[in-house]
Amino acid sequence: MSVRDMVEKDYYAALGVPKDAPAADIKKAYRKLARELHPDKNPGDAKAEARFKEISEAYDVLSDERRRREYDEARALFQSGRFPGGSGVPNPGGPGFGGPGGYGGFGTQGGVNLDDLLGGFGDMFQRSSQGRGPRRGTDIEAEVTISFEKSLTGLEATVRIPGAATCATCNGVGSRPGTMPRTCPVCRGLGVISRSQGGFALSEPCRECRGVGQIIEHPCPDCQGSGRRAREQRIRIPAGVADAQRLKVRGRGSPGERGGSPGDLEVTVHVQPHPVFGREGPNLTITLPITFSEATLGASVKVPTLDGAPLTVKVPPGTSSGRRLRAKGRGVPKTDGGHGDLIVTVEVTVPKPSDLSPKARTALQEFALAHPGDPREALLEQFGQI
Repeated sequence: MSVRDMVEKDYYAALGVPKDAPAADIKKAYRKLARELHPDKNPGDAKAEARFKEISEAYDVLSDERRRREYDEARALFQSGRFPGGSGVPNPGGPGFGGPGGYGGFGTQGGVNLDDLLGGFGDMFQRSSQGRGPRRGTDIEAEVTISFEKSLTGLEATVRIPGAATCATCNGVGSRPGTMPRTCPVCRGLGVISRSQGGFALSEPCRECRGVGQIIEHPCPDCQGSGRRAREQRIRIPAGVADAQRLKVRGRGSPGERGGSPGDLEVTVHVQPHPVFGREGPNLTITLPITFSEATLGASVKVPTLDGAPLTVKVPPGTSSGRRLRAKGRGVPKTDGGHGDLIVTVEVTVPKPSDLSPKARTALQEFALAHPGDPREALLEQFGQI
Protein backbone atom coordinates (compact mmCIF):
# COMPACT_ATOMS: atom_id res chain seq x y z
CA MET A 1 0.00 0.00 0.00
CA SER A 2 1.41 3.42 -0.94
CA VAL A 3 1.64 6.25 1.57
CA ARG A 4 -0.70 8.28 -0.60
CA ASP A 5 -3.36 5.62 -0.02
CA MET A 6 -2.83 6.00 3.72
CA VAL A 7 -3.41 9.74 3.51
CA GLU A 8 -6.26 9.95 1.03
CA LYS A 9 -8.59 7.02 1.67
CA ASP A 10 -10.84 6.46 4.67
CA TYR A 11 -10.97 2.68 4.88
CA TYR A 12 -13.14 2.74 8.00
CA ALA A 13 -15.80 4.77 6.21
CA ALA A 14 -15.62 2.38 3.25
CA LEU A 15 -16.59 -0.52 5.53
CA GLY A 16 -18.96 1.55 7.65
CA VAL A 17 -17.20 0.86 10.96
CA PRO A 18 -15.75 3.22 13.62
CA LYS A 19 -12.01 3.72 13.86
CA ASP A 20 -11.83 1.77 17.12
CA ALA A 21 -13.78 -1.20 15.74
CA PRO A 22 -12.39 -4.60 16.82
CA ALA A 23 -11.08 -6.97 14.17
CA ALA A 24 -14.18 -9.19 14.46
CA ASP A 25 -16.50 -6.27 13.63
CA ILE A 26 -14.36 -5.28 10.66
CA LYS A 27 -14.49 -8.83 9.31
CA LYS A 28 -18.26 -9.04 9.86
CA ALA A 29 -18.85 -5.72 8.07
CA TYR A 30 -16.67 -6.77 5.14
CA ARG A 31 -18.42 -10.12 4.72
CA LYS A 32 -21.85 -8.46 4.74
CA LEU A 33 -20.85 -5.88 2.11
CA ALA A 34 -18.99 -8.47 0.02
CA ARG A 35 -22.11 -10.63 -0.19
CA GLU A 36 -24.19 -7.63 -1.32
CA LEU A 37 -21.69 -6.20 -3.81
CA HIS A 38 -20.06 -9.33 -5.23
CA PRO A 39 -19.87 -9.17 -9.07
CA ASP A 40 -21.63 -12.54 -9.35
CA LYS A 41 -24.71 -10.96 -7.73
CA ASN A 42 -24.45 -7.68 -9.66
CA PRO A 43 -23.53 -8.62 -13.24
CA GLY A 44 -22.81 -5.59 -15.41
CA ASP A 45 -23.12 -3.13 -12.50
CA ALA A 46 -19.97 -0.99 -12.73
CA LYS A 47 -20.76 0.93 -9.54
CA ALA A 48 -21.20 -2.25 -7.51
CA GLU A 49 -17.95 -3.66 -8.89
CA ALA A 50 -16.04 -0.45 -8.06
CA ARG A 51 -17.51 -0.47 -4.55
CA PHE A 52 -16.57 -4.16 -4.19
CA LYS A 53 -12.97 -3.29 -5.07
CA GLU A 54 -13.05 -0.42 -2.56
CA ILE A 55 -14.16 -2.57 0.38
CA SER A 56 -11.74 -5.33 -0.62
CA GLU A 57 -8.85 -2.89 -0.53
CA ALA A 58 -10.03 -1.49 2.80
CA TYR A 59 -10.33 -4.97 4.33
CA ASP A 60 -6.93 -5.97 2.99
CA VAL A 61 -5.38 -3.16 5.07
CA LEU A 62 -7.57 -3.16 8.19
CA SER A 63 -7.52 -6.95 8.60
CA ASP A 64 -3.73 -6.86 8.96
CA GLU A 65 -2.74 -5.60 12.43
CA ARG A 66 0.56 -4.05 11.35
CA ARG A 67 -0.78 -2.39 8.22
CA ARG A 68 -3.77 -1.04 10.12
CA ARG A 69 -1.48 0.47 12.77
CA GLU A 70 0.70 2.15 10.14
CA TYR A 71 -2.38 3.41 8.31
CA ASP A 72 -3.80 4.94 11.51
CA GLU A 73 -0.46 6.56 12.37
CA ALA A 74 -0.05 8.09 8.92
CA ARG A 75 -3.53 9.61 8.83
CA ALA A 76 -3.21 10.91 12.39
CA LEU A 77 0.09 12.63 11.61
CA PHE A 78 -1.17 14.32 8.49
CA GLN A 79 -4.46 15.41 10.05
CA SER A 80 -2.66 16.93 13.05
CA GLY A 81 -0.14 18.81 10.92
CA ARG A 82 2.84 16.89 12.31
CA PHE A 83 5.40 15.71 9.82
CA PRO A 84 8.31 13.26 9.97
CA GLY A 85 11.62 14.75 10.86
CA GLY A 86 10.30 17.14 13.52
CA SER A 87 9.45 16.83 17.18
CA GLY A 88 5.84 17.58 17.95
CA VAL A 89 3.96 20.42 16.29
CA PRO A 90 6.05 23.38 14.98
CA ASN A 91 5.17 26.90 16.00
CA PRO A 92 2.46 28.54 13.87
CA GLY A 93 4.02 30.71 11.25
CA GLY A 94 7.37 29.03 11.55
CA PRO A 95 9.03 26.41 9.34
CA GLY A 96 6.64 23.59 8.61
CA PHE A 97 3.55 25.79 8.53
CA GLY A 98 2.02 28.72 6.72
CA GLY A 99 4.75 31.20 7.59
CA PRO A 100 7.80 32.10 5.52
CA GLY A 101 9.56 29.05 4.27
CA GLY A 102 6.80 26.84 5.69
CA TYR A 103 4.62 24.15 4.24
CA GLY A 104 1.34 26.06 4.44
CA GLY A 105 0.70 25.79 0.71
CA PHE A 106 2.61 22.52 0.31
CA GLY A 107 4.59 24.21 -2.37
CA THR A 108 8.33 24.26 -2.87
CA GLN A 109 9.28 27.07 -0.47
CA GLY A 110 12.19 26.08 1.65
CA GLY A 111 12.93 23.21 -0.74
CA VAL A 112 10.16 21.01 0.69
CA ASN A 113 7.04 19.90 -1.16
CA LEU A 114 4.35 17.27 -0.68
CA ASP A 115 6.26 14.65 -2.64
CA ASP A 116 9.16 15.07 -0.22
CA LEU A 117 6.80 14.62 2.71
CA LEU A 118 5.27 11.51 1.21
CA GLY A 119 8.74 10.16 0.57
CA GLY A 120 9.63 10.83 4.19
CA PHE A 121 6.65 8.83 5.33
CA GLY A 122 7.65 6.02 3.02
CA ASP A 123 11.12 5.96 4.53
CA MET A 124 9.68 6.05 8.03
CA PHE A 125 7.42 3.04 7.49
CA GLN A 126 10.15 1.20 5.66
CA ARG A 127 12.45 1.67 8.64
CA SER A 128 9.71 0.54 11.02
CA SER A 129 9.54 -2.81 9.28
CA GLN A 130 13.27 -3.43 9.00
CA GLY A 131 14.73 -6.15 11.17
CA ARG A 132 11.54 -8.16 11.25
CA GLY A 133 11.46 -11.76 10.21
CA PRO A 134 9.30 -13.47 7.58
CA ARG A 135 5.63 -12.57 7.69
CA ARG A 136 2.82 -14.79 6.44
CA GLY A 137 0.55 -13.31 3.78
CA THR A 138 -3.04 -12.39 4.63
CA ASP A 139 -5.97 -14.68 3.85
CA ILE A 140 -8.29 -13.68 1.01
CA GLU A 141 -12.05 -14.25 0.98
CA ALA A 142 -14.02 -14.84 -2.21
CA GLU A 143 -17.40 -16.19 -3.33
CA VAL A 144 -18.62 -18.39 -6.16
CA THR A 145 -22.10 -19.49 -7.27
CA ILE A 146 -22.72 -22.94 -8.80
CA SER A 147 -25.75 -24.94 -9.90
CA PHE A 148 -27.46 -27.54 -7.72
CA GLU A 149 -26.42 -30.30 -10.14
CA LYS A 150 -22.76 -29.26 -10.09
CA SER A 151 -22.76 -29.24 -6.29
CA LEU A 152 -23.40 -33.00 -6.44
CA THR A 153 -20.80 -33.86 -9.06
CA GLY A 154 -18.04 -31.34 -8.23
CA LEU A 155 -16.29 -29.13 -10.76
CA GLU A 156 -13.39 -26.84 -11.61
CA ALA A 157 -14.64 -23.28 -11.07
CA THR A 158 -13.24 -19.83 -11.77
CA VAL A 159 -13.24 -17.63 -8.68
CA ARG A 160 -12.92 -13.85 -8.81
CA ILE A 161 -10.44 -12.73 -6.18
CA PRO A 162 -10.95 -9.47 -4.25
CA GLY A 163 -8.08 -7.03 -4.55
CA ALA A 164 -6.76 -6.57 -8.00
CA ALA A 165 -4.08 -7.06 -10.58
CA THR A 166 -3.08 -4.56 -13.24
CA CYS A 167 -5.68 -4.28 -15.99
CA ALA A 168 -4.22 -5.83 -19.12
CA THR A 169 -6.40 -3.72 -21.42
CA CYS A 170 -5.09 -0.31 -20.32
CA ASN A 171 -1.86 -1.51 -18.64
CA GLY A 172 -2.97 0.08 -15.39
CA VAL A 173 -3.43 3.58 -16.79
CA GLY A 174 -7.21 3.54 -16.41
CA SER A 175 -7.94 5.20 -19.75
CA ARG A 176 -9.39 3.63 -22.85
CA PRO A 177 -6.58 2.37 -25.14
CA GLY A 178 -5.40 5.24 -27.33
CA THR A 179 -6.21 7.90 -24.71
CA MET A 180 -4.41 9.21 -21.63
CA PRO A 181 -5.55 10.78 -18.36
CA ARG A 182 -4.94 14.50 -17.87
CA THR A 183 -3.44 16.08 -14.77
CA CYS A 184 -6.03 17.47 -12.40
CA PRO A 185 -6.00 21.28 -12.78
CA VAL A 186 -7.13 21.85 -9.19
CA CYS A 187 -4.53 19.89 -7.22
CA ARG A 188 -1.97 19.85 -10.07
CA GLY A 189 -1.61 16.11 -9.84
CA LEU A 190 -0.91 15.91 -6.10
CA GLY A 191 -4.28 14.42 -5.25
CA VAL A 192 -4.62 16.54 -2.11
CA ILE A 193 -5.58 20.14 -1.40
CA SER A 194 -4.02 21.93 1.55
CA ARG A 195 -5.17 25.01 3.41
CA SER A 196 -4.02 27.00 6.43
CA GLN A 197 -6.24 27.29 9.47
CA GLY A 198 -5.13 28.96 12.67
CA GLY A 199 -1.49 28.53 11.76
CA PHE A 200 -1.92 24.83 11.02
CA ALA A 201 -1.63 23.29 7.59
CA LEU A 202 -4.53 20.94 6.89
CA SER A 203 -4.76 18.68 3.88
CA GLU A 204 -7.70 16.79 2.37
CA PRO A 205 -8.27 14.74 -0.78
CA CYS A 206 -8.95 16.77 -3.90
CA ARG A 207 -12.66 16.69 -4.68
CA GLU A 208 -12.17 17.32 -8.38
CA CYS A 209 -10.15 14.15 -9.00
CA ARG A 210 -11.19 12.32 -5.79
CA GLY A 211 -7.63 12.20 -4.58
CA VAL A 212 -6.21 10.47 -7.64
CA GLY A 213 -4.34 13.41 -9.12
CA GLN A 214 -5.62 12.68 -12.61
CA ILE A 215 -8.89 13.00 -14.46
CA ILE A 216 -9.85 10.16 -16.77
CA GLU A 217 -12.18 11.44 -19.48
CA HIS A 218 -12.39 8.15 -21.36
CA PRO A 219 -12.35 5.26 -18.83
CA CYS A 220 -11.13 1.83 -19.83
CA PRO A 221 -14.20 -0.33 -20.58
CA ASP A 222 -12.77 -3.32 -18.70
CA CYS A 223 -11.66 -1.72 -15.41
CA GLN A 224 -13.94 1.38 -15.47
CA GLY A 225 -10.95 3.65 -14.98
CA SER A 226 -9.48 2.01 -11.89
CA GLY A 227 -6.48 0.56 -13.73
CA ARG A 228 -7.04 -2.73 -11.93
CA ARG A 229 -9.17 -5.79 -12.47
CA ALA A 230 -10.18 -8.58 -10.17
CA ARG A 231 -7.91 -11.56 -10.40
CA GLU A 232 -9.25 -14.99 -11.22
CA GLN A 233 -8.19 -18.39 -9.98
CA ARG A 234 -9.30 -21.89 -10.86
CA ILE A 235 -10.16 -24.06 -7.87
CA ARG A 236 -11.55 -27.54 -7.43
CA ILE A 237 -14.97 -27.68 -5.76
CA PRO A 238 -15.58 -31.20 -4.37
CA ALA A 239 -18.72 -33.23 -4.97
CA GLY A 240 -21.32 -32.83 -2.25
CA VAL A 241 -20.51 -29.22 -1.34
CA ALA A 242 -23.40 -27.54 0.51
CA ASP A 243 -24.82 -24.05 0.15
CA ALA A 244 -22.84 -21.44 2.16
CA GLN A 245 -20.04 -23.95 2.79
CA ARG A 246 -16.58 -22.38 3.04
CA LEU A 247 -13.65 -24.00 1.28
CA LYS A 248 -10.06 -23.22 2.19
CA VAL A 249 -7.39 -23.41 -0.51
CA ARG A 250 -4.03 -23.22 1.20
CA GLY A 251 -1.31 -21.00 -0.20
CA ARG A 252 -3.56 -19.15 -2.68
CA GLY A 253 -3.99 -15.93 -0.69
CA SER A 254 -1.79 -12.82 -0.54
CA PRO A 255 1.96 -13.41 -0.87
CA GLY A 256 4.07 -13.33 2.27
CA GLU A 257 6.63 -10.71 3.16
CA ARG A 258 10.37 -11.20 3.55
CA GLY A 259 10.17 -14.84 2.57
CA GLY A 260 7.03 -15.61 4.56
CA SER A 261 4.50 -18.16 3.34
CA PRO A 262 1.43 -16.98 1.38
CA GLY A 263 -1.98 -16.75 3.00
CA ASP A 264 -4.96 -18.93 2.18
CA LEU A 265 -7.92 -18.42 -0.12
CA GLU A 266 -11.28 -18.94 1.61
CA VAL A 267 -14.16 -19.40 -0.83
CA THR A 268 -17.83 -19.30 0.17
CA VAL A 269 -19.87 -21.49 -2.19
CA HIS A 270 -23.44 -20.49 -3.04
CA VAL A 271 -25.58 -23.29 -4.49
CA GLN A 272 -28.53 -22.25 -6.62
CA PRO A 273 -31.83 -23.85 -5.54
CA HIS A 274 -33.34 -26.60 -7.70
CA PRO A 275 -37.00 -26.44 -8.80
CA VAL A 276 -37.65 -30.09 -7.87
CA PHE A 277 -34.96 -31.45 -5.57
CA GLY A 278 -33.96 -30.26 -2.13
CA ARG A 279 -31.33 -31.27 0.36
CA GLU A 280 -31.22 -32.32 4.01
CA GLY A 281 -27.60 -32.83 4.99
CA PRO A 282 -26.32 -35.81 2.95
CA ASN A 283 -29.83 -36.66 1.70
CA LEU A 284 -31.65 -35.49 -1.40
CA THR A 285 -35.36 -34.80 -1.07
CA ILE A 286 -38.24 -34.78 -3.54
CA THR A 287 -42.04 -34.55 -3.28
CA LEU A 288 -43.76 -37.17 -5.44
CA PRO A 289 -47.47 -36.94 -6.41
CA ILE A 290 -49.43 -40.23 -6.43
CA THR A 291 -53.06 -41.02 -7.21
CA PHE A 292 -55.74 -41.94 -4.70
CA SER A 293 -55.89 -45.48 -6.02
CA GLU A 294 -52.06 -45.87 -5.83
CA ALA A 295 -52.10 -44.67 -2.25
CA THR A 296 -54.97 -47.00 -1.31
CA LEU A 297 -54.00 -50.16 -3.17
CA GLY A 298 -50.23 -49.69 -3.33
CA ALA A 299 -48.12 -49.42 -6.49
CA SER A 300 -44.64 -49.31 -8.00
CA VAL A 301 -44.02 -45.78 -9.26
CA LYS A 302 -41.15 -44.02 -11.03
CA VAL A 303 -39.20 -41.21 -9.36
CA PRO A 304 -37.05 -38.78 -11.42
CA THR A 305 -33.35 -38.54 -10.58
CA LEU A 306 -30.51 -36.20 -11.50
CA ASP A 307 -28.40 -38.91 -13.11
CA GLY A 308 -30.68 -39.30 -16.15
CA ALA A 309 -32.42 -42.60 -15.26
CA PRO A 310 -35.68 -42.79 -13.24
CA LEU A 311 -35.83 -44.81 -10.03
CA THR A 312 -38.70 -47.19 -9.18
CA VAL A 313 -40.01 -47.18 -5.60
CA LYS A 314 -42.81 -49.20 -4.00
CA VAL A 315 -45.71 -47.33 -2.44
CA PRO A 316 -47.22 -49.57 0.29
CA PRO A 317 -51.01 -50.03 0.35
CA GLY A 318 -52.76 -47.49 2.57
CA THR A 319 -50.11 -44.79 2.17
CA SER A 320 -51.16 -41.30 3.34
CA SER A 321 -49.93 -37.92 2.13
CA GLY A 322 -46.70 -36.88 3.83
CA ARG A 323 -45.29 -40.37 4.21
CA ARG A 324 -41.54 -40.48 3.52
CA LEU A 325 -40.01 -43.31 1.53
CA ARG A 326 -36.26 -43.86 1.51
CA ALA A 327 -34.07 -44.96 -1.42
CA LYS A 328 -30.71 -45.97 0.07
CA GLY A 329 -27.50 -44.60 -1.44
CA ARG A 330 -29.19 -42.32 -3.99
CA GLY A 331 -28.38 -39.04 -2.26
CA VAL A 332 -25.44 -36.64 -1.91
CA PRO A 333 -21.82 -37.88 -2.19
CA LYS A 334 -20.06 -37.97 1.19
CA THR A 335 -16.52 -36.74 1.75
CA ASP A 336 -15.60 -40.02 3.46
CA GLY A 337 -17.07 -42.13 0.65
CA GLY A 338 -20.53 -43.42 -0.12
CA HIS A 339 -23.73 -41.45 -0.60
CA GLY A 340 -26.66 -40.25 1.43
CA ASP A 341 -30.23 -41.34 0.67
CA LEU A 342 -33.04 -40.05 -1.51
CA ILE A 343 -36.05 -39.13 0.63
CA VAL A 344 -39.32 -39.33 -1.31
CA THR A 345 -42.30 -37.59 0.30
CA VAL A 346 -45.56 -38.78 -1.26
CA GLU A 347 -48.43 -36.41 -1.88
CA VAL A 348 -51.87 -37.88 -2.71
CA THR A 349 -53.46 -35.84 -5.49
CA VAL A 350 -57.21 -35.22 -5.45
CA PRO A 351 -58.86 -34.94 -8.88
CA LYS A 352 -60.94 -31.87 -9.66
CA PRO A 353 -64.69 -32.50 -10.07
CA SER A 354 -64.45 -31.28 -13.66
CA ASP A 355 -61.91 -34.00 -14.40
CA LEU A 356 -64.20 -36.83 -13.25
CA SER A 357 -66.09 -38.86 -15.84
CA PRO A 358 -69.67 -39.91 -15.01
CA LYS A 359 -68.42 -43.44 -14.45
CA ALA A 360 -65.66 -42.30 -12.07
CA ARG A 361 -68.11 -40.09 -10.13
CA THR A 362 -70.53 -43.02 -9.73
CA ALA A 363 -67.68 -45.26 -8.55
CA LEU A 364 -66.66 -42.71 -5.88
CA GLN A 365 -70.23 -42.37 -4.67
CA GLU A 366 -70.52 -46.12 -4.37
CA PHE A 367 -67.19 -46.21 -2.50
CA ALA A 368 -68.43 -43.58 -0.02
CA LEU A 369 -71.60 -45.60 0.64
CA ALA A 370 -69.58 -48.76 1.14
CA HIS A 371 -67.20 -47.04 3.64
CA PRO A 372 -69.39 -44.74 5.76
CA GLY A 373 -66.87 -44.25 8.59
CA ASP A 374 -65.89 -40.73 9.77
CA PRO A 375 -62.07 -40.26 10.06
CA ARG A 376 -62.64 -37.15 12.25
CA GLU A 377 -64.77 -38.89 14.89
CA ALA A 378 -61.92 -39.66 17.30
CA LEU A 379 -60.57 -36.10 17.02
CA LEU A 380 -63.91 -34.47 17.76
CA GLU A 381 -64.58 -36.90 20.61
CA GLN A 382 -61.30 -35.90 22.24
CA PHE A 383 -62.64 -32.35 22.65
CA GLY A 384 -66.19 -33.45 23.49
CA GLN A 385 -67.55 -31.87 20.33
CA ILE A 386 -69.47 -34.81 18.89
